[in-house]
Amino acid sequence: MGESHPHAVLQAASAWVGRFAPLVPAGGPVLDLACGSGRHLRLFHRLGHPVLGIDIDLRGVADLTGTPGVELLAADLEQGNPWPLPPDRRFAGIVVANYLHRPLFPRLLDALAPGGVLLYETFAMGNARFGKPSSPGFLLRQGELLEVARGRLQVVAYEHGEVASPRAAVVQRLAAVADLAPGQGLDGDPEPRPLPAR
Repeated sequence: MGESHPHAVLQAASAWVGRFAPLVPAGGPVLDLACGSGRHLRLFHRLGHPVLGIDIDLRGVADLTGTPGVELLAADLEQGNPWPLPPDRRFAGIVVANYLHRPLFPRLLDALAPGGVLLYETFAMGNARFGKPSSPGFLLRQGELLEVARGRLQVVAYEHGEVASPRAAVVQRLAAVADLAPGQGLDGDPEPRPLPAR
């Protein structure tokens, strides 16, 4: 076991991810992309999911090395590098927080299993007045996550606006479910899932 990362205990899971975590099918594998200190990796592991954390730097989750049900993969997801997973690997849940690399959007959608849940939360246009990130390349455009989901995912919840905690920022958030069958979205009258209580 590695040393515990000092931020691992300090960073709480995103309230957005925590709110919609119960939508992820029980016991299904969860991918935490750009996992950082592993706050969402740890949350889903505690909830009984096998988890995979991918990051260019795994020092923040070194204490989880060798933990049953936890897989860690060091990978540079940018610089034109290939997707580090087999094309047929699917997840019941995919979490992305405070990370944006637009070329990965199609890969994330393809990696969702039928009925799988995408939980995405990152900075959006307007954040520059609060500090970094401030470059448009790292900020979602108005409605961009909705566009990513259009035609592929059933949107459960979406928000775009200012938050005060954990620090002042402009964020965009999406919780969306991969259709159980092609063409069976809201208009296909699927069995509704109960929303987690706020």
